[in-house]
Amino acid sequence: MTSKIIFEKSAIANLPSKYGHFKIRAYKEGCQEHLAVFTENFETVEAPLVRIHSQCLTGDTFGSIKCDCNNQLHKALELIAAEGGLIIYHAQEGRNIGLLNKLNAYALQDQGRNTIEANVELGFAPDQRTYDVVHEIFNDFNLTKIRLLTNNPAKVLVVEELNVEIVERIPVIIDSNPYNEGYLKIKKECMGHLLD
Repeated sequence: MTSKIIFEKSAIANLPSKYGHFKIRAYKEGCQEHLAVFTENFETVEAPLVRIHSQCLTGDTFGSIKCDCNNQLHKALELIAAEGGLIIYHAQEGRNIGLLNKLNAYALQDQGRNTIEANVELGFAPDQRTYDVVHEIFNDFNLTKIRLLTNNPAKVLVVEELNVEIVERIPVIIDSNPYNEGYLKIKKECMGHLLD
């Protein structure tokens, strides 16, 4: 018998940013702390923009160009600031293998493995993310209809399983560079990401 996950949530605070004025709330799930960043008009938008953004410290904070995470996050912030919406900052670094193991995977990639091979060699599944907190946040905001910002068909399935209507899937396509071409190729060919 599995026990019900207990979530703690913070008060809602203001988050003025270079993209606009947002609100922010944290959700604690065990030792992971996720964020909901949303516009003030969010609850009045019939089908708000929503992005489930998986944490990437190397990309989001340090600007790594080995992935497309930083550009996707900032594009999503621009879009929700303009149109109203929500970003779930999903604190599951490295597809939920943690920062230490993500850097071990990076080292294996430096030796020629792709992102999937590196995770598997370290004893992990290619993608270990779970989405219980997404369900919690969707319920918290009474979401029933959204426009989903994603290239990842697995995230489309996650939302559909929550009985939330996706009225539109909006791709977040980022130009490749010499450092992330192989990474994006694996995401497209092996993980089914919709990158056309």
